[in-house]
Amino acid sequence: MKDHILITGGAGFIGSHLADELLKRGYRVRVLDCLSAQVHGPGQARPDYLNPEVELQIGDVRDPDAAANALEGVDAVFHFAAAVGVGQSMYQVNHYTSVNNLGTAVLLEELIQKQVQRLIVASSMSIYGEGLYQTHGGDICSPEGRGLEQLKNRKWESRAANGSDLLPIPTPETKPASLSSVYALSKYDQERLCLLIGRAYGIPTVALRFFNVYGSRQAASNPYTGVLAIFASRLLNDHAPLVFEDGKQRRDFVSVYDVVQACVLALEEKSVSDAVFNVGSGRSYTVLETAAALSKVLGKEHIDPQITETYRMGDIRHCFADIRLARAVLGYEPHYTLENGLGELAEWLEGQQVIDRVAEAQTELASRGLAL
Repeated sequence: MKDHILITGGAGFIGSHLADELLKRGYRVRVLDCLSAQVHGPGQARPDYLNPEVELQIGDVRDPDAAANALEGVDAVFHFAAAVGVGQSMYQVNHYTSVNNLGTAVLLEELIQKQVQRLIVASSMSIYGEGLYQTHGGDICSPEGRGLEQLKNRKWESRAANGSDLLPIPTPETKPASLSSVYALSKYDQERLCLLIGRAYGIPTVALRFFNVYGSRQAASNPYTGVLAIFASRLLNDHAPLVFEDGKQRRDFVSVYDVVQACVLALEEKSVSDAVFNVGSGRSYTVLETAAALSKVLGKEHIDPQITETYRMGDIRHCFADIRLARAVLGYEPHYTLENGLGELAEWLEGQQVIDRVAEAQTELASRGLAL
């Protein structure tokens, strides 16, 4: 019989897809999840999409007893449990720090007592802040974050120190962290804590820096989830997607199925340890391009996006993945383009009741001075 795998936060979007794939491969799967109301709705009901073969333990990763019980008899751990959302993290500082930082610390203390054969932690592209850039002279650089005065003047692009234009290029794992939000700081802490404890106690550990993941089961009614789910909640209620800045910021949108592929490779490639990998599609799209593509697959081409020309504190301009390391070491190869991945997302959304809470969330940010 294959290993017993624990996925913290495994009743959510990515974790549930990973559970499906692990079960197909003969693994036994246990999930520890608090079934947060913001993600799953009220009532802590087991999600319909969660495979019936998954053993679900409802509990908070910050609870040492819950973490200890979840680890009983487990061979490997995927640590996905986290509060997610850049904007919300800037005012729910205690909550994000508690769930992400303290939750990881509690889990790791229990892992020290019940060591496993492998630990894989979900990190985030948010830790990079701005992505990597190139000057017109060919030099590679990491510009400082855009200043508040620049943003107030609606000058969106990052500039070189001499004020000249920069060309965004794929961001590799070697780029130093630049933490522009509480969420980014907490994800960096999760990543570093896991790698540090893994080294100290001989637990082979891999951190996967997910870029903008999309796909079925994403909580479309959660206004702090991925941008494609947020756009979908607007479009399905016949509201215009709200696009910040000028919509020309570039991101890497990666299918949840490709993310699951990377997770399985990180689990099964036993020679890899104490390592960090980007997990993206290796392509970049502007936010406006993604809004248009989603509108098309949802049959909402008549709804034009609303370009707000506003800025949210903690946002960055461009960041998309250099995935050469994951290709070379893990054998990772994305199979889904945005175009074919959105078709599957649209099919799933057709059967969902999606509540548009986006305007409410933006009002909350604006009232706190976090949207300019």
